[in-house]
Amino acid sequence: MHTTSTAPSQPIEDIDSACLRALANGDRAAFAQIVERWQTRLINFFYRATGNRADAEDLAQETFIELNRAATRYQAQGTFNAFIFTLARRRLIDGYRKKARRPLEFVDPGEYFMQSQPEENDQSREIEEAFHRALAALPENQRNAILMLQQQGLSYDEIAQALDASVSAVKTWIHRARTHLRQELKSLV
Repeated sequence: MHTTSTAPSQPIEDIDSACLRALANGDRAAFAQIVERWQTRLINFFYRATGNRADAEDLAQETFIELNRAATRYQAQGTFNAFIFTLARRRLIDGYRKKARRPLEFVDPGEYFMQSQPEENDQSREIEEAFHRALAALPENQRNAILMLQQQGLSYDEIAQALDASVSAVKTWIHRARTHLRQELKSLV
């Protein structure tokens, strides 16, 4: 007689969750791996949300600091993507609050373009500026949801978890954001 025992299957841990667990156990190299994998994605997310490269870099750094602090209490519920973007969203909200307390400052239009981008023709620059204005005009929840979907490739479930909202609310925000962006940019196409 052949007996099969089925051991309870454990979910497979992703590389970032494993690195975070290693960080919690004192492995500093694991943190460097997370930063290397996520730095560009976070800076791009924050840049699209703020339109300012320096602010984007500062917010990414603050997110990594918060991630380092949260490593010991991290529970792998949901995906690492949702976890890190939840932290990123909190930093973005804090950034908006800090900026609201500061007086308005002069913004050089050249700051709207990442320094690593090559010179573009005038029409591309005009489209880019119009896109940033349209994106900035979106309510925060719509802007965050559309950026997480389009720029970061998160699923609706991951976005809902990161934004602490229902999946149906996320779908509504994304639909409204797309409609707004389409309306604002249709005259340029």
